This record gives sequence, C-alpha cells and structure tokens, in this order.
Amino acid sequence: MKDAQRETGIPFSAGAVLISVGVVYGDIGTSPMYVMKSIIEGNGGITGTGEVVIYGALSLVIWTIILLTTVKYVLIAMQADNHNEGGIFALYSLVKKCGKWLVFPAMIGGAALLADGILTPAVTVTTAIEGLRSIPWVYKVLGNDQDKIVVITLVIIAALFLMQKAGTSSIGRAFGPVMTLWFLFLAAAGCFHIMGDPGILRALNPLWAVKILVSPDNRMGLMILGSVFLATTGAEALYSDMGHVGRQNIYASWPFVKMCLILNYLGQGAWLLKNRSSESLGAIPDMNPFFEMLPEEIRPLGVVLGTMAAVIASQALVTGSFTLVSEASRLDLMPHMQIVYPSMIKGQIFIPLVNLVLWISCSVLVLYFRTSAHMEAAYGLAITLTMLMTTLLLFVYLNRIRKKYRSSWLFLLFFGGLEGTFFLSSLSKFKRGGYVALFIAAVLFGIMVVWYRGTAIENSQAVYLKVRDFVGQLGRLRADTGIPIQTDNLVYITKETQVEELDRDILYSVLDRPKRARAYWFINIQVTDQPYTREYTVENFETDYIFKIQLRLGFKVDQRVNVYLRQIVEELIDSNELPSQEPKYSIYGSGEVGSFQFCLIRKLLIPESDITPAGRAAVSLKYAIRRVAGSSARWYGLENSALILEYVPLFIKMKNLRPLRRV
Repeated sequence: MKDAQRETGIPFSAGAVLISVGVVYGDIGTSPMYVMKSIIEGNGGITGTGEVVIYGALSLVIWTIILLTTVKYVLIAMQADNHNEGGIFALYSLVKKCGKWLVFPAMIGGAALLADGILTPAVTVTTAIEGLRSIPWVYKVLGNDQDKIVVITLVIIAALFLMQKAGTSSIGRAFGPVMTLWFLFLAAAGCFHIMGDPGILRALNPLWAVKILVSPDNRMGLMILGSVFLATTGAEALYSDMGHVGRQNIYASWPFVKMCLILNYLGQGAWLLKNRSSESLGAIPDMNPFFEMLPEEIRPLGVVLGTMAAVIASQALVTGSFTLVSEASRLDLMPHMQIVYPSMIKGQIFIPLVNLVLWISCSVLVLYFRTSAHMEAAYGLAITLTMLMTTLLLFVYLNRIRKKYRSSWLFLLFFGGLEGTFFLSSLSKFKRGGYVALFIAAVLFGIMVVWYRGTAIENSQAVYLKVRDFVGQLGRLRADTGIPIQTDNLVYITKETQVEELDRDILYSVLDRPKRARAYWFINIQVTDQPYTREYTVENFETDYIFKIQLRLGFKVDQRVNVYLRQIVEELIDSNELPSQEPKYSIYGSGEVGSFQFCLIRKLLIPESDITPAGRAAVSLKYAIRRVAGSSARWYGLENSALILEYVPLFIKMKNLRPLRRV
C-alpha cells in the first residue's frame, strides 16, 4: 500500500525527464567550471601539479559524486518523502514527532541551504563571465580589468532577479533543452581529451583518492577535500526538487547527468597531464582548465553555454529559496510573507521580500569578493552543514520511522564521518571567505530560532473560547445605545479553523474595549490546491448579527477580503439572514450594504509579564521581524479600507507585584 502511494507523484515521461534536467541539475552541472580550477590553484598552479595530484584529485571528485549524490541522495534520501515532497523541511515534518530537539538540525540545515542560494548566483555567474578572458579577441577588450567583469556580472544578476516577478514558466520550458545541450557539451569536451590519453581512466580507481591524501605532492593535504566538495554542491537539489519533477524522472535523468560530469572531469585531467609543463599557461592568472582545454574556435560557445547554465543554476536556487521560505513559514519557523503565484503551477511562487534580499545580498557578495577565486573560498562551506543536518534527520527517519536499526547506524557513521571530514576541511577556507557563508547562515538561523521561540511563547498562552458562550454579551453590546455605534460591520481575520471557536484576544478586543456594531464578522481564510477556487461557508449561531465565515480561495486568487465580504453581505441580505444596512448618507446613492471597519490584532508584551529575559527578547525580536516582513493589511487588500490596528497584551503569567501602602 505504501509503495502504491509513493507513485502518486509526478509520473514518469520523456517530457518530465527533460524538465528535470533543466530544473534539478543547474547547480551541480556548473561545478566543472570551478572544481579543478580550485584544486590546481591550491597546489601552486598548473606547472606545480604532479601526476599523483591530478589522478588523485579526479578520483576524489568522481567517488565523492558517487557516494554523496548517487548513494546518499538518489538511493536513500529520496525514499524519505512526505507525500512525494522532498527536502530538509519535508524530512523534518516526517520525524518531528520523534523529538522536539529535531527542529534545530532542520533550522540549521535550512539556514545553510538559503545561504547557499545567496552564494550560488554570485559564484557561478562570475566564473562564467571570467571565462570570456579565455577568448583572445575578448581578452583584448577586457584585459585583466576585473571591474568590467564585476559590472557584467551585476547586470546579469539584476536581470535574473528582475524577471522573477513576471514568472519563469515560459523561460522554464527552455531550461531542459539548454541544460541537456550543456551536459552533452561537457561530455563531448571531456571525450575529446580522453581519446588523446585513455590512461586517464585509471583515475576511476579509488586507491588514487587514498594516495593523494597522504602524498607529499599534495600541497593542500586533507584541505583538498574542501575544493573537492564543490563538485557536489547541487546534490541537495535532487532531494529538494523531488516534488517538482517526480522521483522516477530523477532516477531516469541522473545517470545521464553523472556520466557527462565524470567525462568532463576526466577530460580536464587528461588536458592537465598534457599541459602541466606549459609556462604560458602557468603565467595566466586564475587559469581555468575548463575553458582553456576547449579549442579556441569552440571556446566562445563554451562561454555562452556556461553563462546560460550559470543563469539557470542561479534561477533554480532562487526558486528553491522561495519554496524553502514558504515551507519554513508553514512550519512557523519564519514570518508569513506576501506570496505571488506568477504561473499556473502552484509550486512556482514568488516572494517579493525574499527576492529583494537575495538580489541585494548577491550583488554585495560580488562587489565584496570581486573574483570567483575568492568566492570559492566561501562557497561549499554552508552546504556541508546542510548535508550533515540532512544525514542526522535521515538517521532518525531510518532508525525511528523505518525501524532499520543496524543500517541506520551504519548510515550515520559512514556519511556523518564523510561529511564531517568535508566540513572540517572546508573550515580551512574560513579566513579566506568562509566566514561570510557562516555569517549568512547564522543570521538566517537566528531569525528562525527567534520566530520559533516567540511563536512557542505565544502559543503557550493561546486560549480559544466557544462563540456561543458570548452570543448574549455581543447582543447586549449591539443594543447598548449608551455606546456610540462604531460601524455597521466590524470585521476580524482569525487563524482558528474550528467554526465554533474564537481566539480570546479577539473577544477581548470586542468586549473589553467595547466596539458596538450592527454585525460582527470573524473570517478565516483557507488556501486550496486549485488555482481559482472561490467558495465560502457561513455560521451565524442562530443570530442575524454574528457570522463566522470561512473563505476557501484558490492559490491564484487574491486574498482581498473587503471585496469578497461585500459580496457575502449582499447575498446574506438577499436571503434575509442579515437585516438591510441601508446607509442614511452616501455619495453612491441608496443601497443595502453599510460601512465596514477591519480590526487587525497585534500582541504586545507588557513589562509586568512574568517571562525570562531570553523569552522576552525572543518575543520582542519576533515582533520586530514581523514589522520588516510586511503589513498584514497589504496581504488582505485592506490598505485602502477603514482599518484599526489594535494591540492586546500577551497574556502571560503576571509577576507578583507588591501592593501599594496607603499613607
């Protein structure tokens, strides 16, 4: 039964396989442009690189791809799906019942993955544009002036983020064919040099990987693993994008992608062996084997395809960041932000604030690091954290959910040890730029911790009351002529989905701060999986002045509450469930619908609350983050409506204050 349910995701098809090539493999597909470059630079340049280093580095790269990507993610992680969805937050949803502490590895992994999403566009686009220098006639124009490279990179990054609002569905259709062409190009370039030196295939022997780690020819020592790890920076995407393209389509496309990557790395190795004594190549600053191994007449095509692949890789990470933030919001690990659906597919979303932050951050990184060589020092360090956290959560899943006790411990020891070694090796880059990646991840992790802790404190005091218990009081308030009438329709937007219940804070706002109205409306919004659903239900509690409304809106439908509520009021008046509200004075002439006033509740932490300093700081910071995240009025289309923003005390246990003494 479970196996049958697993296959209800996106079905296997040739078209879906093509789409998966464009969506999933952008990040890992651009790694040949900088992995061997980083390794050669770390060993003193091409003229200082010996045979052992070349064979050993290739062997490390190939077996790292096989073990981390194929074995861990494709064969193991993709079996841990949450209704065919993958990724670290989907995995956390599966295991969170096994322990409250598991939220912390999930937050660390999610924060590190978002940090990687900020670094990827900066690294890949800069590397591709620097490849222009390998074209002689372009080099005459650019020279060694890095400022020109920086400007071109910033323009491309700006175009990338500006196009997000319009949606990428039409562009996305071209991603698959372009990336397929890119991988074929990688394979062809590699095969060309492999045919000249078939002996390079000896690098497939894992003994070379062991030999280089203890060889004195390897100037980097164990720290070479930090550069080798760059070959797998897109491995997490295979798991995260499973829900977008389907498990079977990744199974079908990954062998093709892996083979193309390995062939290209082997081709670079064969070219390095042939040219390692070239003084002219050794004199080139930031020499990149990937571009230099291409024949001059083919090199412009390589740069163009590399740039397109870099943009596609960046697009995949940007889209993935939107999805990651959306998932974190649903888990109450991040604030709810305005989400736009620019295409007909629910999984494709656009979050304006996240897009702006990513754009600014990527641009700042390009201006700060300037060269891809400097950026590579920061790149990869954050993603090792994500992989370690994924390994930990997968261990809990295998051990506690799947009951595979022995294999789960073997999994943890092997992959935890392997990734731990990569992480320690990557820490050698800390002073050369790795601190930037960890700083970004730490900031994002801090936001998640603050939001999670603040929400937990709020939920600890949440009380839901039965609406029927207060019908009498609301009726007396409505009829109390001693209190001026505030509006015809007083509207609150609620979170609770139970029709019979209402948050105590809302009733406190209505009754303890008396607000007299002809009708009271409590509206809950549910977003459906269909694009254009427009439905509502009504509970009136046997009155004609208290209404609990549930709006069921499709994910493509704007949540403009004021527009929908006016329609509902008109229909209830027509059905005699609500008395006519004909206004005495109006510039619009006669009508049956009266005035509206919307009240949004904001909790306020008061000084008398009995709460620890750490708890007080968490709640205060959460409210500060919420202000930055955006106004609820805009989410619900109320920016031009009569609006009350009301603060109510966060009802936490009060301190025992000493009474006053009368004198």
